[in-house]
Amino acid sequence: MPAAQFRRMVVLLCFALMPWAAHAQDAASLKSKHGSLSAQLANNPFKRPLVLESSESSNRLAGDIYAVIDHSFAEVKQTLQLPASWCDVLMLHLNTKYCAVAKAGADTSLSVALGRKFDQPLADAQRVKFVWQPVVAGDDYLNVGLAAAEGPLSTRDYKIVLESVPLEGNKSFIHLSYSYAYGTAARLAMQAYLSTIGSDKSGFTVTGKDDKGAPKYIGGVRGVVERNTMRYYLAIDAFLDAPASAQLDARLGAWFDATERYALQLHETERNDYLTMKRNEYQRMKTGGS
Repeated sequence: MPAAQFRRMVVLLCFALMPWAAHAQDAASLKSKHGSLSAQLANNPFKRPLVLESSESSNRLAGDIYAVIDHSFAEVKQTLQLPASWCDVLMLHLNTKYCAVAKAGADTSLSVALGRKFDQPLADAQRVKFVWQPVVAGDDYLNVGLAAAEGPLSTRDYKIVLESVPLEGNKSFIHLSYSYAYGTAARLAMQAYLSTIGSDKSGFTVTGKDDKGAPKYIGGVRGVVERNTMRYYLAIDAFLDAPASAQLDARLGAWFDATERYALQLHETERNDYLTMKRNEYQRMKTGGS
């Protein structure tokens, strides 16, 4: 396989491990989950109230983030039940080149283009259609979801859920999760990536300590899942801090700075390069250019 084609496949597959998910709960069970995680939320290596989980089975990958955020439930519900808001969240990721809300009758979807971690023509990106699911938005519970039948390579059956409940002090508890299935092509491409250019990448789960007592972090496919899960949690937080279109620069800068707090896992490019790329991508979306 040519090197350029291989790199493109790997980029699309890594993006496919984005932090979304499949297991909706109701308000009572999500509040119960908050209580059961209280110790971990208060004491963890992230230096914020956050719990990150990941799992792998024979043909599925899954990831979950549970976190307390400094935004009221009313703010979370009002903002994140809008499909357009999710385009802004997705666009913070390095590999998202384009996102637009599309309507066909009663159906709503997000048309997303995935590509490399630098400026590139949309013709070189992979398109994925995420179907917007019915929203549950009550007085004490929010559930929004996206689903895609097919993704890059042989990935399929994406189910995406964000749910939230209110907490005291104008805060909210959120659960961001994902699940998707994959086939042979995806497995082989990821194995090749992890044995070459991705061999030095790690996730966040501590698996032990080295001979100097420093933590050893999980690698492999679960490492990929955990990195993207964190990127999208930080994207949601950055978007809620600066949701207006006039706040784009503040939002982009906040997301990049937040990822750099976990530079061991998340550093990919320099700040000015990221900001320039994203400004160009947003301008391209406004003009409809390629």
